Amino acid sequence: MALLTEYSCRATPGRRVVEVYDADAYLGDEDALAAARSQVVAGDGYHLYLRSLQPHIDVEVTIRIWDGSPPAPPADAEGDIAIGIESETGILVVNQLGLGPAGETPLPRPGVYEGHAWWTNRQAVADYYDTTLDRLAEDPPDAWLLEAWHSCPVTERYVLDLTYIREPEPDPDDED
Repeated sequence: MALLTEYSCRATPGRRVVEVYDADAYLGDEDALAAARSQVVAGDGYHLYLRSLQPHIDVEVTIRIWDGSPPAPPADAEGDIAIGIESETGILVVNQLGLGPAGETPLPRPGVYEGHAWWTNRQAVADYYDTTLDRLAEDPPDAWLLEAWHSCPVTERYVLDLTYIREPEPDPDDED
């Protein structure tokens, strides 16, 4: 198994969520978004929702495409879950809810990709966030809180390890 491509970007988890979706899949899925509350990562086939425990400190999202079965999550992963996503365009967008796209990456080809998501430092960043808010002075300088978010000593990270499975399903709206 060889790594074909890897893409990483930082994203702010607006409303505690970062979304990954095909460039043409604009409408979200409320059920999948709700499922991410308990599963951390959940999707509907065209969207994946990554659920952070805090809404302001940037997280790192990494998308890795493998030529065979992805490697197992590392031993220090806080959790992992099987995932799949279909991309008709061959482009995945990393979106910050309420803030817009943080980045996008081309896939080797359009299609259905399956694998797993895993994450690290989710709880550590949430603890830092809560501790910072607890220490917040009644009238802090304007930039103090922003500087505190940028000074987090660890990075919350989500990794999507995927492999190509098959061509995308034909769009029934395109058939005339």
